[in-house]
Amino acid sequence: MIKLYYHGSSENHGCEAIIRSTNKILNTDIKVFSMKPEGDYKYNINDIMKVCEDKVEDITGIKRVFASIYYKLTNKTLYYTAIRRKGLLENIESGDICLSVGGDNYCYVGQETLMDINTLIRKKGAKTVLWGCSIEESMINDDLKKDLTGYSLIVARESLSYNFLKTINKNTVLLPDPAFQLDKVELPLPEKFIEGNTIGINVSPLIIGCENSNGITIKNYKKLIEWILENTDCNIVLIPHVVIDNNDDREPLKLLYDMYKYSNRIILIGDHNCEEIKGYISRCRFFIGARTHATIAAYSTKVPTLVVGYSVKAKGIAQDIFGAYDNYVVPVQNLKDENDLSNSFKWIYDNELKIKNHLEEMMDDYKSKSLLMKNEIDKLDGRD
Repeated sequence: MIKLYYHGSSENHGCEAIIRSTNKILNTDIKVFSMKPEGDYKYNINDIMKVCEDKVEDITGIKRVFASIYYKLTNKTLYYTAIRRKGLLENIESGDICLSVGGDNYCYVGQETLMDINTLIRKKGAKTVLWGCSIEESMINDDLKKDLTGYSLIVARESLSYNFLKTINKNTVLLPDPAFQLDKVELPLPEKFIEGNTIGINVSPLIIGCENSNGITIKNYKKLIEWILENTDCNIVLIPHVVIDNNDDREPLKLLYDMYKYSNRIILIGDHNCEEIKGYISRCRFFIGARTHATIAAYSTKVPTLVVGYSVKAKGIAQDIFGAYDNYVVPVQNLKDENDLSNSFKWIYDNELKIKNHLEEMMDDYKSKSLLMKNEIDKLDGRD
C-alpha cells in the first residue's frame, strides 16, 4: 500500500498541495500519516485519503533510561525515535511503499529523526521514496549520504538537487514537483480584485528569519508596494499560503495591509485550501511570492512570477523553467538595499510579454512530466 509520512499539516498549504497532487497522480488508495491530523480534517483531506495520526509520544520511565543508555553507547537516537514514533511504525508493513513527502525536510533541523524513521521503516521490509525533494548539497554529510542511498527511489523536483543526488543514489529521477498538477478552484473574486490586472504578493516569516539585515525584508516589500501603487494601475492582493502558529503568513501580510489600506487598491485574502488559493493566484497579472508552492501555483497557471527565495529549490525550479534563475529569483539573504525587490520586479514587469509567451509555450509540457511519477511508483510496486 502507498503510505505518505513526515507530513506536518495541511495548514501549510504547500504540504497540502503535495498530498492532494500525489493523490491525483497516483490515483490509488493512500494513507497519510500526519503530525497534526486536525489540520488535515480542517481542509477535508480525509475526503480523498485516509488520514492517520503520526503522534509523537512522550518517553518516560524505564524507556527513557534505556534510550539514554543506548545513546551513550552508540551516539545514535534510533531507540529514542522508535519509541516516540511507534504510532507510525506499527502501521508500516512489509511491501508498503512509503513516500517521504516533506519535499525539503532535509533542509531543516530534525534530519536525525527522519533518518531514524527511514531506517526503522526499511527494517520492516517497506520501500522508502524521497518524493519531490530539494536538498542543499552543502548539507550532505556521511550520515545523510548513507540515508539517501537507502531510498528505493528519489524524485528530485529540480535539476540543481538532481545533479548531485544522482551521484549518491542511482535510483534518482528528475520530475517537476507534484504540485504542478494541483487542480484549482475559482471562488468569486472580492471587490477590488481585478482579474488580469491585480498583482499577487506573498511573504512569509520563514524568509524574514533568513534575512541578513534586520528588517530588510519588510522594508523591501514596502518599497515594492509603493512602486506598484505609484507606477502602475494594478491593484494588489496579499495571499497567505501557510497559517501555522509561529509561522503564519497572515502576520506580515496584515502588517503590510494596514500600512497601505488607505490606497483603496489593496486586498488581504483570508485562509483557504490550496486549490482555492491557486484559483486566486491564477487570476493575477503578476505574482511575487516567498512560499515555494504559492509560486508553483503561479508558474503552473502561466503567471509571470518573481520568487523571493532562501534555498536551492527556488533557484532550481526557476532554472528548469527559464534556463536560468537570474532575474526570476531574489535570494532573501542578498537583500541589502530597501529597493532591491522593487528593482527586480521592474525587470519582470518590463518583460511581461516575453515571460508570458515562454510560459504559454512550455508550461503544459513541463507540468505534464509530473504525471510520470506514477510510472516510477508502479515500477517499485512491480506493476510495470
